[in-house]
Amino acid sequence: MSVLSINGTRQYLTFRLGDEIFAIDVANVREILEFTKVTKVPKTPEYMRGVINLRGSVVPVLDMRQKFGMESTEKTIDTCIVVVEVTYEDEDIVIGALVDSVQEVFELEAENIEPAPRIGTHVKTEFIKGMGKKDDRFIIILDSSKVFSAEELAQVVQNDEGMKASNDQ
Repeated sequence: MSVLSINGTRQYLTFRLGDEIFAIDVANVREILEFTKVTKVPKTPEYMRGVINLRGSVVPVLDMRQKFGMESTEKTIDTCIVVVEVTYEDEDIVIGALVDSVQEVFELEAENIEPAPRIGTHVKTEFIKGMGKKDDRFIIILDSSKVFSAEELAQVVQNDEGMKASNDQ
């Protein structure tokens, strides 16, 4: 989804990674959790911190700082997990995104969103839906369906199925 496909006013959840503010459409956010113990899963990418138990479901947790080429997230009082829902091959997948802190939910009109720049951010531009302007500050609006590649989502599904199978035994 490009900035051209954004119309009307939408609500976004903003969160901090280092000195940068990112946002995702609240329609993709299920809930926000305090940082909790994450169980490491062997043979997964470094940015996949592990899994958590969310009311009986196994939810993979990805370190968004590492995902975007930054240093790993350090646990602080503000560190939290944003639980998001993404679609992969007509299946809704729940993923935890580890972030430095959650900022706010706010409304942003389409005319306040510009296309992503070609250079100058920590993120590859295909992940970026657009650049929002709020209070003289730019906010990187992420396209949650593109933040995670098809291979990563397939690995998450595969790990989830493996965890379910081991729990059934």
